[in-house]
Amino acid sequence: MQINADGTVLVATGSPDIGGSRASMAIMAAETLGVDYNQVRVIVADTASVGYTHVTGGSRVTFATGTAVVNASTNMTKEMCKRAAMIWDVDPEGVIWEDGYAKPAGTNVGNFTPLSLREIAAKASQTGGPLTTAASLNAGGQAPGFSTQFCDVEVDPETGKVTILRFVAAQDVGRAIHPGYVEGQIQGGVVQGIGWALNEEYIYDAKGRLDNAGFLDYRIPVASDLPMIEAVLVEVPNPVHPYGAKGVGEANIIPPMAAIANAIDNAIGRRLTELPMSPPKVLAALDAGPKTA
Repeated sequence: MQINADGTVLVATGSPDIGGSRASMAIMAAETLGVDYNQVRVIVADTASVGYTHVTGGSRVTFATGTAVVNASTNMTKEMCKRAAMIWDVDPEGVIWEDGYAKPAGTNVGNFTPLSLREIAAKASQTGGPLTTAASLNAGGQAPGFSTQFCDVEVDPETGKVTILRFVAAQDVGRAIHPGYVEGQIQGGVVQGIGWALNEEYIYDAKGRLDNAGFLDYRIPVASDLPMIEAVLVEVPNPVHPYGAKGVGEANIIPPMAAIANAIDNAIGRRLTELPMSPPKVLAALDAGPKTA
């Protein structure tokens, strides 16, 4: 992390952004530093610029890399207090950081006007040079994720096609650092689960060759196949993360298959036990007659 002379903040992480993590990093850095979100720029750097960072996956980036960003930001506030102490010629212990300003810890320190991050950054060359910090950690304490879902479906008895009419996904998301992106993660996971439930499968010929090797034949859900996925964010902060973050990208992929199977059973009185529950399998279940007690 570095503070530029104009008070803008640069955060460099090693986690590729595939789900909005740069926005989450900027939010956490801004919150810790007490500055406006628009003052923070987050970039993804390679190992020539930052230390090795573990994979973007496993719903871990906002939790793990986010913790490192918060730690670096906290280190920066301590450095800002030291620089303010130099400007005021007081002991660093007598300076606190509050709401984006360095302030005297008490009246005994002196009657000084609080200094903003921008003001301290402007005098960095007079107080020790560039304002930079770093943080790394081996993250632990990832809290488990919980998701519950329900859906309404319509089954065409002539073709076996299942249409999702409504889908609601409620999930324990810890603290939603960026609620919009959290909703997107839930919606994306649900759509993957719907594909798994209804369409997606590998088809091989008698010689073991894959028949549906392209997206023309490997059927995945598209927007026209889906209703608006209604995401319900249940915030139960993770006590191990500075801002309560939990991973939200994967718990939502698991329930759709069971939810859709239950809905199909409720609609046609047939319990399907094999994925995907594609039109031919639904038709076969219908043709087999009602289930027996």
